[in-house]
Amino acid sequence: MFMLATVATFASAQKQAEIKFEETTHDFGTFSQDSPKVSCAFKFTNTGNDLLIIHQAITSCGCTVTDFTKEPIKPGEGGEIKVTYDGTHKYPGRFKKSVTVRTNAKTSTVRLYVSGEMTASQAQQ
Repeated sequence: MFMLATVATFASAQKQAEIKFEETTHDFGTFSQDSPKVSCAFKFTNTGNDLLIIHQAITSCGCTVTDFTKEPIKPGEGGEIKVTYDGTHKYPGRFKKSVTVRTNAKTSTVRLYVSGEMTASQAQQ
């Protein structure tokens, strides 16, 4: 009985989700304060052998928001985390923001980064 329990525990321990992003950084380049919202999508694949669940995608500030796949992702399938930076009411200049992604994967925490440079409004020049 002990051997059966040990084998069952070992077999279940082998099943694990794993998240693999195509890219973990995105540079928006230069954009104007006249159009201060920019977005990108970080695509990922579940390279593990169990369901992948994204628990959270936490941004480093209120000027950045995320939208992500809420359903469990099967092994071999993918999803995306959409990140939007909103420079409304922000000073022009260079920025770098992070998104901390928490999952049930073997590597449970991954950090994504967005950066760019917002130039002054044409109306202010």
